[in-house]
This record gives sequence, C-alpha cells and structure tokens, in this order.
Amino acid sequence: MTTREDQQAPTIRLLAPGRLLGVDVARGLALIGMIAVHIVPSTRGGEVSTAYLIASGRASSLFAVLAGVSLVLSTRGAGGSLVRGARRGILARAGLIAFIGMTLGVLNSGVAVILVNYGVLFALGAVVIGWNTRVLTVLAAVWLLLSPVLGFLVRRQLEPGPGPVPSWFSLADPVELVTTLLFTGYYPVLQWTSYLLVGIVLGRLPLRRTDVAIGLLAGGAVLAAGAKVLSGLLLDLGDGWRQLVIPPSSAVYGTDLATALATGMYGTTPTNSWWWLAVTGPHTGTPLSLLHTTGTALVVLGACLLLVGLLTRYAGRRGRLLVLPLAAVGSMTLTLYTADVFALAVWRPPPGGEVQLWVVHIAAALAFATWWALRGRRGPLEEMATQFSVAARG
Repeated sequence: MTTREDQQAPTIRLLAPGRLLGVDVARGLALIGMIAVHIVPSTRGGEVSTAYLIASGRASSLFAVLAGVSLVLSTRGAGGSLVRGARRGILARAGLIAFIGMTLGVLNSGVAVILVNYGVLFALGAVVIGWNTRVLTVLAAVWLLLSPVLGFLVRRQLEPGPGPVPSWFSLADPVELVTTLLFTGYYPVLQWTSYLLVGIVLGRLPLRRTDVAIGLLAGGAVLAAGAKVLSGLLLDLGDGWRQLVIPPSSAVYGTDLATALATGMYGTTPTNSWWWLAVTGPHTGTPLSLLHTTGTALVVLGACLLLVGLLTRYAGRRGRLLVLPLAAVGSMTLTLYTADVFALAVWRPPPGGEVQLWVVHIAAALAFATWWALRGRRGPLEEMATQFSVAARG
C-alpha cells in the first residue's frame, strides 16, 4: 500500500525495471571521456596524457555506437515492431541535433563539435532502421572494412582535412561543408556510419541477458586486441613503419609520428602511402582503427550491462541507485555536451589547470543530472528532442 506522499513523489524514470540502465551508464562514461579530451592537453612534458591514452577516439566511437543502440530502443513498440512514423521521428531528432551542432560550431570553444555529424548519422539511421538484421550485420562488417579504403581514394583528390568545425558560417561554402562532413573532417560520416550500423545490430540483441553482456565484453576484448596485434604484425613484417612519413607540408598532423598516432590524427590519415590503412591510432578512420574502437565500445557496453544486471539481481532498486548519477549523465548527454561546449567557450583554464577544470565539469554534470533525474524528468534538450520526434511521428 502506497502513502499519499509516495503517490505525489516524482517517478524516477531511470530506475524503472524495464529500462536498460546499463546503456545509460555506458553513455555516461562516453561523455566523461569526451569531456576529458575536450579539456585535458594531449601531451604533458613530452608524454601523452593519460586522458588521451584512454579516451581519445574511444569515447566518441562509443558515443556513436550507442546512438545506433538508442535508435532501436526508442523506435520499438511493446511487441518489438517498428513504431509507426519512426523514420519521421528520427529525422526530426536529427534536424534538432544538427541545428544545435551548427550553433555550437560558431562558438570559440576549441572543441571539435560532433553534433552535426551525429545528426547526419541519425538521418542515415532513419533510412536503415527497418532493414533486416542479417542484412545490416553484413553491411556493418563490409562498411567497417571497405569504407576507409573508399575514403582514402576520395581524399587523394581533395585537400587534406580536417577543415573547419561545421557551423552556420559553413553554409557559405556548401561543397566544402559536405566534403568535410563526409570525408575529411574530424568525424567523417563515411567511416562513422560503421559505428551506427553496429549499434543498430546491437540494439536488436536481447541485451538484458547476462550471457549476451558477457559475450559483448569478451568478444569486444578479442576484437580490440586483435586489431592492435594485426596492425603491429602488418607494419613490422611488411616494413610499413618505414613507409609512414607525415608530409612536411602538413601543419595538421605535426612531425612526430608516434605522438600523432597516440593522440589522434584529426579524423583521417595522410594519403601518401597505402600503409596508413594499417594503423590503429585514434581518429585515423582506418579499417583496423574502426575495428579496435568498435571492440572497445563492445567491452564498455558489455561491462556496463553486466554490472547493472548483477546489481539489480542482488540488490534490487538499491543496486540501481548506486549507478544513478552516472546513468543520469548518460540519459542527458545532449544537454550536458552542449553545456560543456558553451562553458569552454566562456572560459578555458591556464596551462596546468586543465585536470582541475575537468573534475569541476564532471562534478557539475553528475550533480545536475542526478538532481534532474530525481525529479523524474528528461534532460531539457532531450525533452525538446522527444517533443520534436513525437510531433513528427504524428
């Protein structure tokens, strides 16, 4: 029997038994990693920073894989069938995300804003969301392996990237905008579509099952490690390392190959040697890099699903409360990502104060998200996106 106070208290949506809280937790970790890369320098005293060693390339790819998972979860009815008007809803959400991204791109934040590319990925998701799972699985595998090769060939005819962050000013040169989004930018949609396809396939798995979570964790670890090992074998046995030379004229990648491959290459590699397709560095957009980051995304998702499943089984609601702050952050990533970029446009720390600022940003995100979630509400921008989507579905 519930009391009057219980009936009047807000429902905590994230603690609902039917919600896949592990997906929210994984998304929260992705956002924390992305904020770290936004703020913490790539190198310290000549050494690559820990934040970049852990999060560079992996946090954003996890974010993209979970976008595909979320598309499935948000467009399925009780019986698992595609909700009527789902494609229109996805397109409306994509438009809002791209609008926010174009606006953030105007700011002098120092952040390579992902949201316009994210919006394009959502729009592509609207096209494939109803396709057969087997077809999507094959397409995802082919896209992971071949899209980097196609991108490499196309970029040989183009100026090297990454180009400007997409913004409203980019509309003055729509050809450059499309080129940047698809091929040469920080998050080239041609290759990043792979993550979306993988996420959609994952979203159709029975993610509540413990054996599925363990399979994702183990399979992802094998895939991530295997990609690194294969890259090393190819470059060592084929003398590929000697062929990898960053063009002296390039001001983008710098001249230190080891540092560039450890911290990231701004979305794509140089095109002066086919051996570049064998590297696995962050934001290189190569086949093995896509496989490695897909593997790490599977590891994080599997671990989060397994953790939440065990907490729920042995501690019930109290167990889910333990991960509520992190899940709350993951439930409103659009709001918190936007706030982070705005905050960095207003003030960036002096050299040496970056880690402290990152801690402040994360603490603020956890506190706000938890408070908001306890009120039983979606994040402000998430609520707007939901309203757009519902209206478009009709």
